[in-house]
Amino acid sequence: MIRKGILIMGLLSAWNLHAQDIAHYTPGTLEEGIVYYLPKTQLEIKIKATKVTYTPGELCQYANRYLRLQGISAQPNEHWELQSIQVNTIGIPDVQKAYSIKLKDKMVTSQVELMKDGIIRSINTTAPKFLTPTEEPVAAPPKRTDPRNYMTEEILLAGSTNKKAELIAKEIYSIRESKNSLTRGQADYMPQDGAALKLMLNNLEEQEKALTEMFSGFTEQVEKTFTFYLEPEKVITDQIICRFSKKLGVLKENDMAGQPIYLNVTNDSPIPPANEEAKAKKKLEGVIYNIPGKGKVTIKGLGKTYYSKDLPITQFGETEVLTNNLFNKKVNTRVIFNPITGGIEKIDKD
Repeated sequence: MIRKGILIMGLLSAWNLHAQDIAHYTPGTLEEGIVYYLPKTQLEIKIKATKVTYTPGELCQYANRYLRLQGISAQPNEHWELQSIQVNTIGIPDVQKAYSIKLKDKMVTSQVELMKDGIIRSINTTAPKFLTPTEEPVAAPPKRTDPRNYMTEEILLAGSTNKKAELIAKEIYSIRESKNSLTRGQADYMPQDGAALKLMLNNLEEQEKALTEMFSGFTEQVEKTFTFYLEPEKVITDQIICRFSKKLGVLKENDMAGQPIYLNVTNDSPIPPANEEAKAKKKLEGVIYNIPGKGKVTIKGLGKTYYSKDLPITQFGETEVLTNNLFNKKVNTRVIFNPITGGIEKIDKD
């Protein structure tokens, strides 16, 4: 029956009502009216890691002899680096907090607006468009230039690898001399303006880099984002959300090949009143909304704290009521709700 309720919510996302009353929505029954959900908080944890791949150059054994490059490895290498961890809060429908607005002659609203998932957004007004965080585009790794594009005929026809390395090194030194002449204004053919000079220098830089990588090798970096979702129903202490390995990257929480990344969530909300039984018996008459709680979210691992911030967490808060007399025929009350927390963003009346 919940599925039926959700369908009806989508059809009634903007509904003109002559009167209203608020009640809990009981799955299995659907009285005349509109059903809405209050949200609960879901944590969206984004872990950014970079895969670093080193490929040795084909002339790496000559790097020190001809270019004085020391410490150049002849072995390929691949490893991962954990860059950052960020946390977003998302509002998702709380099936335990579904309410119906029933038609009633004494009460009046002109519009009830719902999000697509049935979470209440506004009453008697149109809420501003709610923008959800967008995924950052992953930058493609820069395209490498083929060093053979800059090899002379003599280099290409070299009879041995050693001779080829020697000739390429001489070409690199020649490129460096050309760059120095241009920057000092001593070149035989100087460009006419700054833009042309920059273009020539960039071209020489590209040539030098491509040829030098034949000795030094090249490193490629590819960034990847791993996303995890969690709904904190209570305080969380050292829960493993994933593991990280420099060799394998981000792993599942039960993969012992990596070191654990821990999540901690503390409840920093005020202590609620002790008389919960009396509060439970109180009849809810009006529009039910959330007063979100607050929790501190901390993520740590590998001897470092990657994230620590106070966030609104609806599950640590409570619900309150906008009483029916705010919506009678003598008062035009306009309310905008936060679709992530279910709290009131703005309220005014005529």
